[in-house]
Amino acid sequence: MIHEVSGDILLSRAKVIAHGVGGNDDFKQGLALSLRERYPSLYKDFRHYCHSVHPKAGELWVWSGMGETEHITVVNLFTQSEASPEGGHAGKAHLSDVNHALRALHKLIEAEKFTSLALPRLATGVGGLAWTDVLPLIKQHLGALQIPVYLYSTYRPGVVAEEK
Repeated sequence: MIHEVSGDILLSRAKVIAHGVGGNDDFKQGLALSLRERYPSLYKDFRHYCHSVHPKAGELWVWSGMGETEHITVVNLFTQSEASPEGGHAGKAHLSDVNHALRALHKLIEAEKFTSLALPRLATGVGGLAWTDVLPLIKQHLGALQIPVYLYSTYRPGVVAEEK
């Protein structure tokens, strides 16, 4: 059940937040930066994971931790090409990688029995893809899930979205 909402994804009541990244991403812009600032250990663990595993585009990595007041799970979808190992901005996204990552996310949600998910307009910012190309993939892979999927199609800082 996909619900398009407008607001600040970091204020979501969803149990899981998913977002797009590239291997060795520096998390210095957009939602990744906000996540880095709010959950510093997420970024530290992400860097360690990338240096140890060398993930490929189309895969995912799950991080769980504590925020100031809540437990959070963040699914990092490798939708973009890898940044340099020394850090830097991830490269452009490819629809085939977004497709593989969303397929993996669907399987993860079912295996882990997540109860709700929030995600932004994947791969359309730094990733450079057109929303009209990405949205059908999200609907294809996540539309039949029996949990609420909150798709933050419009970012409004500091605004709590109306999640049903």
